Amino acid sequence: MSLLPIRVRRLRDRTCASQGLPTGPDLQRPSGQEHGPPGPSTTESPSTDRAQVIDGFHKLYYETGEAGGTWKDTTFLGVSTWKSPLDLWVYQELLWELRPGLIVETGTAHGGSALYLATLCETIGTGEVVSVDIGEWPDRPVVAQVAERAKGAGTVLVVLDSDHSRDHVLAELRAYAPLVTPGSYLVVEDTNINGHPVYEAFGPGPMEAVQDFLKERDDFEVDRTRERFLFSFNPGGWLRKRG
Repeated sequence: MSLLPIRVRRLRDRTCASQGLPTGPDLQRPSGQEHGPPGPSTTESPSTDRAQVIDGFHKLYYETGEAGGTWKDTTFLGVSTWKSPLDLWVYQELLWELRPGLIVETGTAHGGSALYLATLCETIGTGEVVSVDIGEWPDRPVVAQVAERAKGAGTVLVVLDSDHSRDHVLAELRAYAPLVTPGSYLVVEDTNINGHPVYEAFGPGPMEAVQDFLKERDDFEVDRTRERFLFSFNPGGWLRKRG
């Protein structure tokens, strides 16, 4: 997928040149930027007071969004993008580290996140995005088409952000997990709802689906290092495939 090819490539080349890095398709990770296997944070668990402050801000940010501000008033290149900017930054880090050949997103909505991910792919010089909007589930033909697209794509990253009911998310987890390549990620969005710590009245949702999914298999692990910016809309939802 080619988006804004001239402006993005020029920006990429200027940025890399200013840092003494190579440019173009041969762009490589700078040395020392490799991340090891995820593990427990080296920092101590937040104190009760600190955790309350973090959760309090999380709730304020989320609830302000429900009223039309913050995350519901976030755009990328003019396109509405309903995500936390902190999580968007983490996606940028993931794409730089993984260099995925294919990113699969479920839940297109306004298309802002697909545009964001595709623009990052264009900047890095590799990868494409397939975005699947919400439809009748299970939509086996769509999953089969995406699986066919993933063949030979190299590293595959999957992002689930469609219907947030537990049963739907769990069905998506089971369907798309086989596409994720070892060392890459299966990201479950909005695990913060149903009281984790926001929108307590939602009912069983993404967090509960993740918990059930991880009971079924041991080839995925929660990577808490992706939550180091204190709060994420996806707590416990950054799942790394072992291997």
